[in-house]
Amino acid sequence: MASTVDELLNILFDLIDEAKNAPLSSEKCIIERDRALDLIEDIRAQLPVELEEARKVLDKRNAFLDAAKREADQIRKRAESEAVQRVNEAQVLNQARQRANEILSQAEQKGKELRRSANEYCEDLLRRTEEALADAHSEMRQVHTRFRSAMGGGSGSGKPSGGGRMYDAESDQHR
Repeated sequence: MASTVDELLNILFDLIDEAKNAPLSSEKCIIERDRALDLIEDIRAQLPVELEEARKVLDKRNAFLDAAKREADQIRKRAESEAVQRVNEAQVLNQARQRANEILSQAEQKGKELRRSANEYCEDLLRRTEEALADAHSEMRQVHTRFRSAMGGGSGSGKPSGGGRMYDAESDQHR
């Protein structure tokens, strides 16, 4: 079984492309309805899977950022605790504050870097997913256009488009 939308579209195209003409008609063809419907259902089923994968990446990114924030909060709380313990001695208190600021700065820097890395990863994955979906959508439109062209362009006149010529899948493949 095909696993990607692109593969499923290729199978559907081949099914239509290789279909026999209907009796007494050069504009219509006979295809296995159940097979075509199964392919369309598989395509419909696969698109949400690919979108769900992108959603999972975003969820992982959010969990990653939440963990980084919790870690930063823990570091901040530890630093504040150290500062409270040394409040009676001015010099020790100043050192604790400096250390707390350093820890916070490091945590913020680490958090920024983690967010930046996660955002880059998500952006790249979403871009690739968007490109894959755009390619699939474009190919589906091409298949639909070829199919309608082969069926007479949907003009309702009952005559094939292109001056009465029959659709020739072989010449269509060489374009």
